[in-house]
Amino acid sequence: MLQFTGSSKVADHLAVLTKGKIKVEDAGFDWKILGPDVFEMDFVAYTCDQDAYAMSGQKCSAQSILFVHENWAKKGIIEKLKELAEKRNLKDYTNTPLMSWKNGQILDHIKKILEIPDSKVLFGGKELKDHKIPSIYGAFEPTAVYVPLKEIVNEKYNKLVTTEIFGPFQIISTYRDYELEVILNILEKMDHHLSAAVVSNDQNFLNHILGNTVNGTTYVGIRARTTGAPQNHWFLKFTKGF
Repeated sequence: MLQFTGSSKVADHLAVLTKGKIKVEDAGFDWKILGPDVFEMDFVAYTCDQDAYAMSGQKCSAQSILFVHENWAKKGIIEKLKELAEKRNLKDYTNTPLMSWKNGQILDHIKKILEIPDSKVLFGGKELKDHKIPSIYGAFEPTAVYVPLKEIVNEKYNKLVTTEIFGPFQIISTYRDYELEVILNILEKMDHHLSAAVVSNDQNFLNHILGNTVNGTTYVGIRARTTGAPQNHWFLKFTKGF
């Protein structure tokens, strides 16, 4: 019997190889919602960066999509995320090689998403420069792509936008108060409900989200995160020289 935690794609492959003799904690398209109440901006930005890009997003509970209330957007949360993401690099192990996704696969995925009306790359979107990582692995910048809420809920694009990328990649969308039900509709359609976070101290807001979503684990509160997995794992010592 094999015990596996990690990418859904790899889990499916191992299930075939082991003829079903496997227990799986596979990844999920893990979501985070920033509610209407804005405070502790720097800490929330730090947590969002850690959840999406620590270990280059190679965690089963890594943040895959971030729904940003307009109040946070107006205060500059996306700009803060960009600033933090651009500080990541191979030298201090805040960026790492990708085990499951190659650069070409990620670029193809981004290209497809950019065909969605009004979508755009917010930051990243390119292969890392000046590295020695073999081409069999990925080496990619921390990346965020904006997709309008109305297009995420669109049946034509929903599966594409909510495809899990086991790497430093996330979707970001913004919303207004009256669009919260649209988000709940999107969350209901997702295939894997592993972990999630509702960043808010507004009890009515929390109750509404928690009462209408189901996940393995949902973290709540202004300091909520999608994952407790650490920034660095011991096998990083093998990446020296990349």
